[in-house]
Amino acid sequence: MTSPLLSVDEARHRILSGVQILSQETISLQNAQGRLLARALSARRTQPPVDVSAMDGYALRTEDLAKPNGLRLIGESAAGHGFEGLLGEGETVRIFTGAPVPKGADAVLLQENALRSEDGMIHPRESVLSGENIREKGLDFSEGQAALSAGSIMGPAELALAAAMNHAEVPVVRRPRIAIMASGDELILPGKNPGPSQIIACNSFAVAGLARDAGGDVIDLGLFKDDLEQLQLGISQARALKVDILVTLGGASVGDHDLLRPALLEQGMKLDFWRIAMRPGKPLIYGSLGDMRILGLPGNPVAAFVCSLVFLCPLIRAMQGDPQASEVQMEPAIIGLDLPANKSRRDYMRASLTRDAENRLIATPQPLQDSSLLTELTQSQALLVREAGASALMKGDPCSVIRLAR
Repeated sequence: MTSPLLSVDEARHRILSGVQILSQETISLQNAQGRLLARALSARRTQPPVDVSAMDGYALRTEDLAKPNGLRLIGESAAGHGFEGLLGEGETVRIFTGAPVPKGADAVLLQENALRSEDGMIHPRESVLSGENIREKGLDFSEGQAALSAGSIMGPAELALAAAMNHAEVPVVRRPRIAIMASGDELILPGKNPGPSQIIACNSFAVAGLARDAGGDVIDLGLFKDDLEQLQLGISQARALKVDILVTLGGASVGDHDLLRPALLEQGMKLDFWRIAMRPGKPLIYGSLGDMRILGLPGNPVAAFVCSLVFLCPLIRAMQGDPQASEVQMEPAIIGLDLPANKSRRDYMRASLTRDAENRLIATPQPLQDSSLLTELTQSQALLVREAGASALMKGDPCSVIRLAR
């Protein structure tokens, strides 16, 4: 009797459970975009280091606003060139945005709210409150403050904050090393002239792209024939390179020429599971060979793409310490057409996204869902997720989608 297929959620749980965050390395801030911080990053200075002006105008003492003869201008404070003296009674200093507030001043009057008379006196035209238009010392962060936490992804804003905190280098988690090997007698590389029984190998390009987007360093081992010795050679190459994850493409099913699982087992792979309740992507292999994790993806290109999105990318992110690696970014929508009841596997349907007159998100499945069709994939903006055994849907019913990055 055939054993029941493993659910997608259980498969993801097994893949992500027990993942050890990789070692850290220190890299220049210029090369840190997209990387995950290995530990919290603390400020090496206070920002701003002193009280500074938030606007162009005049630094003054608010208690002097009522003086009938105006305020005497005694100097200027500019960014990088502050006024060194002490502001006394009835005095003001011309000040520019980002400039240090002179000692004695407690507010900045906007320049458009001041009138300069012929004798050089400054006459406020509006009132200003104490502390107004001043950025206090440490408003952004103070020295020693941990402003970026471990696991933070270094996006443009995080890079700017790290630089402002005076870090030229940052500690990040090492990128996982991913080896990809595709197998199949029918495969040839792009640019070659295929024979009548051959097809162009394309899966590795999509899988490599998804792996890089998730933060992995990818090594393409190339194409391998459906031959036990050839497959073992590729596996041995991955082991010699000490990669963290070996991704295989094709040869994971049960046909006479599907030799990948036997090749992995002969090398000593500890098989965790094989075959899951998912469409597309039923023949999925997951196991380990020493410290190297094995993810055997189906040969159909859409199945390989979807399985990479659902399993490989979260694994790569988890190895870098991404606290959201296990979260599935689902978004509510409404269905754009009628669908029959789903069968016994969770279905990931390619779908286009539009908005209706009420700005509701509409997900319309592509007319063809064959797992070999890449054109349908490029014309889709999301995967419509239907649970195993889900009831029929009528146009306008609620549904859930995973957006596809472009």
